Order: sequence, then structure tokens, then C-alpha cells
Amino acid sequence: MRSDDRSWRNRQGESERVFLVGVEFSSQGRTAREGEARGATARDAEVESGQSGPSRQLSPGKVPPGARAARTVAGARIHAEDVEHHAFSAEESMAELRELAASAGGEVVGEIFQRKQRPDPATLIGSGKVAELKGAVASVAPDLVIFDHELTPSQQRNLERELEVRVVDRTQLILDIFARHARTREGQLQVELAQLEYLLPRLAGRGVEMSQLGGGIGTRGPGETQLETDRRKIYRRIRHVKEQLENVRRIRGQQRQRRESVPIAVVALVGYTNAGKSTLFNALTRADVLESPRMFATLDPTLRHLRLPSKREVLLSDTVGFIRNLPHTLVSAFRATLEEVQRATLLLHVADVTSSTAAEQQAQVDEVLRELEVQDKPRLYVMNKLDLLPEVKRESLIDGANTVHVSATQGLGIDKLLERIDESIHHDPVRQVRLRVPQSEGKALATLDAKAVIMSREYRDGYVELEVQAPASVVRGLKEFIRS
Repeated sequence: MRSDDRSWRNRQGESERVFLVGVEFSSQGRTAREGEARGATARDAEVESGQSGPSRQLSPGKVPPGARAARTVAGARIHAEDVEHHAFSAEESMAELRELAASAGGEVVGEIFQRKQRPDPATLIGSGKVAELKGAVASVAPDLVIFDHELTPSQQRNLERELEVRVVDRTQLILDIFARHARTREGQLQVELAQLEYLLPRLAGRGVEMSQLGGGIGTRGPGETQLETDRRKIYRRIRHVKEQLENVRRIRGQQRQRRESVPIAVVALVGYTNAGKSTLFNALTRADVLESPRMFATLDPTLRHLRLPSKREVLLSDTVGFIRNLPHTLVSAFRATLEEVQRATLLLHVADVTSSTAAEQQAQVDEVLRELEVQDKPRLYVMNKLDLLPEVKRESLIDGANTVHVSATQGLGIDKLLERIDESIHHDPVRQVRLRVPQSEGKALATLDAKAVIMSREYRDGYVELEVQAPASVVRGLKEFIRS
């Protein structure tokens, strides 16, 4: 199902005009932490490959979880060798912010970027840049200004006072997009909880946006028009939403228990937003899940049966996409949804093979998976959008032990991916057996035709003699016909 092109409007019925502000800080902090993380991953990989020095010796068979994860990541061939991968540049960060603004229904009318040694505690960007920004904003008269960085409550208030226009940070923008795409009651509750927790420390001076006349990016969302500035009432609402989500978790747990009573594995799609997860989900299951170039078009989880080449069945789960600097409040609020990832037998990590930042995007997904404590789950890397590469580059790509290149829109590589999924699922293993079934046992023969791969079939004296490959659960139901 393709998405429609509806966009949000301001009170005059026009698309909201937004001005974008990108910032990059060269201070220690994040850069140092990322360097340490890369170093740790490299050291773990060295330990795993046996290239470490004498002080890093490990006893045989004792491989730390971090090293196993590093080995899996190292085994994923992301792109053709002549395409350079790097961290997000300033332009790529701004391009992602433009996509986010467009997904929220905004019309970009201007943008500015600043590199700074460290954040200014009062305004994030400093008084000089604020003065420059004020002039640029006055010249285009936007409805709001969006910062590609999280703002403290005081920074947001100071900027709004100086710029005389509404200011929204990256977290608030992402929350707003989630609010737009929440369709189920569960999704709406999760978004509302994240919005309330974000709003709570920002109550001072926010009366206009919280009134029923408020509108625009950063102010919409399920239940938001009913909020009042009284902190006690917001705490009460948060408790109520959490209770409702706990009921959702309980019901989902009961559904999962019923599902797990039948031996069936769960395969979960994970990946950076707009990597093509929903398109791949439709290609594998022939479902009609929403496909859209907009970010976070798929918010509510979807489960469908998927038949593998061995005729085993698994459940395929499509989950919300991840993004750089995904707000922690969202990860916490969406734990009920992301439980499908935690319960999965296998993760399909979908990435955009055409993106120059594919490696950085994969690192961001790995960070969220670590937060969910699922980084050690078996994983296949699915490099999507193969059809968008030039033919020469396409032919140079080689599938690795944990990597498959596909085009979900064109169906390229889908059969190979299904085979890899089949090989990676050890739940309800396939057995090869010889059976002798009376021709009168129509139900048993129909079961074999539907759920087993028949290697040979012969008819003798009122019996059907077969050699089949079938899931262990199917074989157990036909054990009376097994020939020794």
C-alpha cells in the first residue's frame, strides 16, 4: 500500500514554513566516546581473530559477546569497494533534517549551519550566531525554527525570546512525526507517553502551545490538546498512560504465549529508517503494508506468516525504523512494540546499499540494539536497493556469510534471502525420513504435500512410499508411518 501525500497545514491551511539550524561541536564528549567505542570494537575483533598481543590471550572457546558482535559486523560487506563510507558529514546531517521536516509536513524556507567548539549553555549556538540567525529568520518569516540538536528547556525559551518565533529541537520533531503516523491505540499511547515525558520539564512558558488552539509541528499528538500546564495533572496522565500500556503489554504477552505454544520462530526486520524494511516485508510476505519514502512511515508493528523453502513457517515482524540520535524517551516508550525484536529468533538488519553513510547508519542501529540487549542475537545483513546501483557495481558485489544483497522493489535476491533465512533458523529443524502411507490416509498425504519437500514418491500395493524433508513438528505427527 502506497502512502498518500497529505501534509500538515498551519491555521491558514498552508504548509508550515520551517527554518533549519544545523550544529556540529568539535569538543571532546561524543567524538571521544565514539573513538573509544571504535577502538573497543577493533580490539574485540583482534581478540576474535587471534591478532592481539600476549596480554590479550583468551582461553579457547571463551569469546566475549562484544567480540562475537564485532565478528558479525566485520562479516557484513556493506558496499562495493570503490564506494567510501564515512560518518555523517554536515551536508548529510542537514539532508536528513530536511527529510525529517518534510515528513512532518514542513516547507523548508531557509537553513543555516554552525561549527562550534562546545555548546553554549544559554542558547546552544552563542549570542553572535543567534543575532545572525535572527536576521535570517526575519527575512523569510518562518512559522518555526528547527534545530538539529536537543535543546534544554532554558535554551529553547531563550531562543524563542530572541528569535520571536517558535523553536523546535530534533527530539520534538521526531516525536511529532511519530504522532502523525501512530495508527493503533497502542502506538498512540506510546507516542503520548514519550511526548508527556519530554514536555514535563518544559512546562514553564508553554501555555499557548498546550491550549486547544495550539497547532503545528511539535504540538500535535494523541491527547495533547487535553493537557493543562499543571504538573500534577501531567503526572497523573503519565501514570494513566503507563497503566494502559501495561495492559497492552499483558495482552501482547498472552498472545505471544498462545503463539509460542506452537513451534514457530520469529524473524524481525530492523534497520535505519527509510532503508526499505516495509517494501522488503511486502516482497517476502505479499502483504500490503504501507510503503513510503517518508521517514518513520511504519510505526505500528506488523506480523505475517512467511513460508521458507523447506516449507517451514516463521513469523516475520516489521518494526519501527531507527535513526541517528533516536530520543531515549522513544526507545523507552516503545519497549512494548520492540519486544518483538527481543523475542525474535533471527534479526534481518536491512540497510540501504546506495547510501554513502551505510556504515554509520549500521552503527546507529547497533547502538539501539545494544540498548535493547539484543546485540548478540543471530543476524543477517540485508543490503537493499540493489537496483539503484550501476550495473558494474552491482555485478561486483558478493554475498558474504552473513550478508545478502537484494532489491525489494524488483525482487532481486529474494529467493537467496529466503534460503539464508532457512539456513539460519534452527527452530523446528528439518528431518529427512522415509514414509509408507496408506493411500486411504488422505489427510496425512495432504499434510505432506503442503508442509514437506517430497524427494521421491512411489505407489505400491495400496501404499504411497515417500522420502521427504519435513520440519520435526510435521514428522512427529506422522511417526506411525515412518519406515525404519
